Amino acid sequence: CGKAPAAVRWPQRWLQLAGQIERVDSVAGQQRLLTRLSQAERPLMLAFVNAHALNSVVSSSVFFQALSAADVLLRDGSGMATLFKWLAQAPGLNLNGTDFIPLLIERFNGRPVALLGTRDPYLRQGVDTVVKQLAPDSLVISADGFRPLSDYVTLLQAQRPALVVLGMGMPRQELVAAALRDQLDFACVIVCGGAIIDFLGGKTPRAPAWLRRLGLEWLYRLAQEPRRLFGRYVLGNPLFLARALRLRADRARKQLR
Repeated sequence: CGKAPAAVRWPQRWLQLAGQIERVDSVAGQQRLLTRLSQAERPLMLAFVNAHALNSVVSSSVFFQALSAADVLLRDGSGMATLFKWLAQAPGLNLNGTDFIPLLIERFNGRPVALLGTRDPYLRQGVDTVVKQLAPDSLVISADGFRPLSDYVTLLQAQRPALVVLGMGMPRQELVAAALRDQLDFACVIVCGGAIIDFLGGKTPRAPAWLRRLGLEWLYRLAQEPRRLFGRYVLGNPLFLARALRLRADRARKQLR
């Protein structure tokens, strides 16, 4: 008998990742997390779990393995908050990468920082934003997001940055992050940043603050990039909610037995 296909095992994958997510319930807790990350004594992988990530692990065991191997997982988005509430668990703060990563970069001011992802002119503009606004005392090195893993390993081993921000999108960045964590021999934090370099570089604008407070930044992003994000949001969000409802119902049935 072989293993059940991924589509059958997804509830276990969702519950495992939900259990691994570090939920922070206060600004003070967020500050403690930033401090802890800034004091890493070995290569650490930081990743974010959102609705798209959970939809993706349903069919990809490789992505699931990379994501579950992260040293720190954080909740990203209102969809994940809904999932936790339906599982009768406190969701904690929404530590999405677009807001959290700039705070992390600021914590590493004065130490080398690497931005790996996207391409020029947005990569160059992202570097400029880091140098001018977030970490003016840091050496910032960069490379586009379309190189083989060996190129990144060579670059990072030579420069030894304390913080490595990947902006390659899911699932590639998680696979690259896990491989880098295993191959680098110096202390650093490797962050799976999604579109963060595009945000820093001005390619992708942020939603207005009021939309962010309502948890609707995804709707703004969909309006900006409808063709690229149609599958993720228009198809993916209802699918995520349907799966979350099924997971809640399955757990309720087990509790009644």
